[in-house]
Amino acid sequence: MWKFEFPWMFALLPLPLLVWWLAPAYRTTASAVRMPFFHEMADAAGEKPAPGGVRLRSNWMQRLLMPFLWMLLVISAARPVFVEPPVTRELPARDLLLAIDLSQSMSERDFIDTQSGERMDRLSAVKRVVAQFIAKRKGDRIGLIVFGDAAYPQAPLTLDHDSVLMLLDAMRIGMAGPLTAIGDALGLAVKMMETTPAQEKVLVLLTDGNDTASAIPPMQAARIAKRHGIVVHTIGIGDPGTEGEDKVDLDALAQIAKATNGSAFRALGREEDLAAVYAAIDKMTPEKIKREVYRPQTEFYWVPLALAVSLLALYHVMAYLIALLRAPRRVEMNEA
Repeated sequence: MWKFEFPWMFALLPLPLLVWWLAPAYRTTASAVRMPFFHEMADAAGEKPAPGGVRLRSNWMQRLLMPFLWMLLVISAARPVFVEPPVTRELPARDLLLAIDLSQSMSERDFIDTQSGERMDRLSAVKRVVAQFIAKRKGDRIGLIVFGDAAYPQAPLTLDHDSVLMLLDAMRIGMAGPLTAIGDALGLAVKMMETTPAQEKVLVLLTDGNDTASAIPPMQAARIAKRHGIVVHTIGIGDPGTEGEDKVDLDALAQIAKATNGSAFRALGREEDLAAVYAAIDKMTPEKIKREVYRPQTEFYWVPLALAVSLLALYHVMAYLIALLRAPRRVEMNEA
């Protein structure tokens, strides 16, 4: 659609009429002596007198052109613009990190494949379910963290989910070491999300063991995450009855989630249970997309301005040509 940025400029349209009606004509007076033989005296003295006052008279072309030029200038000052259809841009409103334990205990084949009914290792089940979870989160920036002896960023926060899925598939058991550093994973998540402008920051922490190698205690890292506005959901997998370092500490995971206003889950040895956990997280953190809408505008103030300048230049060219055509006639009349 068309619109004017400064429509109040049209109030200036009657301004020339007001000036013509209200402002008095410019007049000046000076003393003078009338001499019928003035030119003869000037010739005798060898002087060339300056011309006297001349009253300029407007012609019919000026009377038609000047109001039209003023109207074009006012239209240009009002800034006509053409507003194009709205453009919608979708921006992510949430950052979502997935921290996955790659310790040696993830090689336990205690998960049941829902398709074949065969046993599969924990990491294979996790990768399959996480891939389905990522495919649903089209509006979120997603990143990956792997942890074992220490925590490492596997994929930065990005909207390129295909790349995230490729890096997820490249995960291997033991690639981060045989131990479990839950506190370091939380600390790395804080570092990766502390400067992001996202409205919501979520970390999904999945592990099948307890903390055995962190440089920072998990609860201290959870409190730091809370101060940075990060919500942590924890998922414990494996048999809590297992003895030794491979025993999953469900109580510790529940305390981490509670400290950050998150939720704690437990996945049994079935892929369906793990999928149900991620479905619950998906409902708790529904996809949010921040949309920015703007309407491009194209300026057209130059069109009436260029037309006014062109008409004024054309008038002066025509006036000059008319003056040239009339000049010989005046000379002939003077000779006669």
